[in-house]
Amino acid sequence: MKLASMHKLLTKDHTLILPYDQGLEHGPTDFDLRNVNPEYILMLAEKAKLNGVVFQHGIAEKYYNINKHSVPLIVKLNGKTKLFKGEVFSPQVCSIERALRLGAVAVGYTLYPGSGYESRMFQEFARIVEKAHRLGVPVIAWVYPRGKGIDENSTEIIAYAARTALELGADFAKIKYNGDFEGFKWAVESAGAVKVVLSGGSKVSSLEFLETAREVIDAGAVGIVAGRNVWQHEHPLRMLAALKEVIFRNKSPQEAAKKL
Repeated sequence: MKLASMHKLLTKDHTLILPYDQGLEHGPTDFDLRNVNPEYILMLAEKAKLNGVVFQHGIAEKYYNINKHSVPLIVKLNGKTKLFKGEVFSPQVCSIERALRLGAVAVGYTLYPGSGYESRMFQEFARIVEKAHRLGVPVIAWVYPRGKGIDENSTEIIAYAARTALELGADFAKIKYNGDFEGFKWAVESAGAVKVVLSGGSKVSSLEFLETAREVIDAGAVGIVAGRNVWQHEHPLRMLAALKEVIFRNKSPQEAAKKL
């Protein structure tokens, strides 16, 4: 399957995507009375003209309307709660066919290299990639190394995560940034033809996040998949406008912060 035949999401030079799968992964503690409503998230994504919004299939079915909404839909195909404390395992909970019926233009899957269930997730992901690419659907891999003795914030492990996405056939790799600029450049190189996007992570100050955005773009990432640093922000649309200044207009964090 040639990449050019896939959705235009894959051919964009830069991208800004709003993820909203935290309700399953973290529980509702991430939300307030405003952002707990998926319609609010869709409003933000629409008004900001983002490249995509990420939902689990239940929210996509109940809130996303392909005839009403213009923001591209990305459906996460697997998921777990934070309640189980054993080895991390996140099996598939939605089929590619269902995701496409809901209007998805791409699908996502979280991989946990280092988990005792690594091999099962790798096998499942391989089947997903094969089918998705046969249908011309891009696959975004959330790659989060986990397991006993693994320092998920080490530069070596972050680069390993990026390489894992390439080796297993992903089109995008969503990985962390630990503040090591040269190390992140190596992670991007390790990902090869896979496009690297930043995993936004927990809420930090506006300027700190804009500085992180600048650094990862300069290191070779094509964009950012940021949720909590956007919809937990006091002024989410302003934050999105500032991020767009960094990602698409090559502005400095200080220049972009004027949008706040």
